[in-house]
Amino acid sequence: MKKNSLKFEIKVKNKIKVGMGQLLVEGGEPKRNLERAQLMIEEASKKNCDFILLPECLDLGWTHPSLKTEALTIPGLYSNKICEHAEKFNIYVCAGLTEKEDNKIYNSAILVDPNGKIILKYRKINILSKALEYYSIGTKLSVVNTPFGIFGVNICSDNYSDSLEIGHVLARMGAQIIFSPSSWTVDYNATEENDPYGEKWLGPFKTLASLYNLIIISTTSVGYLVGGPFEGRKMVGCSMAVNRKGIILKGSFNEFAGELTVVETEIPQRIEKGTQIGEMLKNKHYY
Repeated sequence: MKKNSLKFEIKVKNKIKVGMGQLLVEGGEPKRNLERAQLMIEEASKKNCDFILLPECLDLGWTHPSLKTEALTIPGLYSNKICEHAEKFNIYVCAGLTEKEDNKIYNSAILVDPNGKIILKYRKINILSKALEYYSIGTKLSVVNTPFGIFGVNICSDNYSDSLEIGHVLARMGAQIIFSPSSWTVDYNATEENDPYGEKWLGPFKTLASLYNLIIISTTSVGYLVGGPFEGRKMVGCSMAVNRKGIILKGSFNEFAGELTVVETEIPQRIEKGTQIGEMLKNKHYY
């Protein structure tokens, strides 16, 4: 474990070191998944990361049927464990979890500071049609100010090209970095040579990053989906960090085992605010 550092000193930091944690996620196996998450958080801390980004629905797995009976509240047992690890290893953690509230279930993400406090919670908005049986639609977007700058959070298909308004709103709220826990899946027979993702993700990421001079980082799980409407598909990693110039770092195509990839980058400075953003977009001929 790295030495306790002054994460909350007044001076704003201009660089950040982020661990992209491609975590093996097994559907319906929260204990094993959370144990692996703990090990990856510890590894990121030992590598002196300021922050680790973990995948979407890392507790129960994305669209695994067990979520209907096993999803927990936030705060709750699963989110509490993430908070404990963040505090123990003195690191920011963003993790995707399955959240139950009353009679609804959400595909959620939490951002936890090194004191173990949840400083942002987000519920996914752009739910895939086949997943609407499982998850309710989120209704809020927000960002949070930290010593590293302003962070925003969305989840996976929120970044589809036809739902990019979600990223635009986070940018207008001042986000300098958008973190996106994900669970990118492909058919079982897909290989790195015929990987269907590529531009599907890179295109929208580059659009946001280049327009607003921000960074978007997305970490995805690895493994095979069991149960649910996407059974048999595989999660293959390929996590990405993208700035206005393009890909900073990309994780490997890997459906078999998890890995931690570390990206260190300067934090981009956002100049325009309010209606200045509209003028900037017009000058860039975006509309």
